[in-house]
Amino acid sequence: MKIMEVPQFGPMFRFSDANIYWALYLLSDGRRIGRKKLADMVGIGEGSMRRIVDTLKEWGFILVKQTGITITKAGMSFLDQIPVRIVDVQLGESTVGEFTQGVVVLGVSNKIHNGMQQRDAGIKVGAQGCTTVVIRDGILLIPPDWNLDRESPEIAYRIRKDAGLTQDDVLIVGSGQTHSMAVEAALNAAFELI
Repeated sequence: MKIMEVPQFGPMFRFSDANIYWALYLLSDGRRIGRKKLADMVGIGEGSMRRIVDTLKEWGFILVKQTGITITKAGMSFLDQIPVRIVDVQLGESTVGEFTQGVVVLGVSNKIHNGMQQRDAGIKVGAQGCTTVVIRDGILLIPPDWNLDRESPEIAYRIRKDAGLTQDDVLIVGSGQTHSMAVEAALNAAFELI
């Protein structure tokens, strides 16, 4: 999935679609956030955030005032159309980074083979990787065949409780040296599936 097309000419973006989504997600709780604080929370520079804010404002997804940036109904509607849910779930030693962030991608489990593509998508953005979890025949698996229900029942219980996965969904947990890197890894892997 592409949110913003990279320009054919001129300087390359120093941000990703994952950063754009995360900025909108952070605004979705209704708080007003200043551009500098939002850039820090997303983990990108102020110049990149300025470009994101200008574009989202142009699309009518946000309002920018002296008191901060807020999301509009159109922005909320856009977020709701993307088949991704942010979840907080811990996989213990199944992840490699200091920080993690989970993302459930709805209805794409048939696209998962061995989880390497998602791991690589996380590494591509500079994170330590991604761990993928699916349900096959009622069993929670880290593809291709690591049975979480049998090998780590306490983690499997937490995933079932916290993530709300169905047979068709995929849980991707990004890992990184910072929380923003973990978020970008998970969302980048998710966007490659939709």
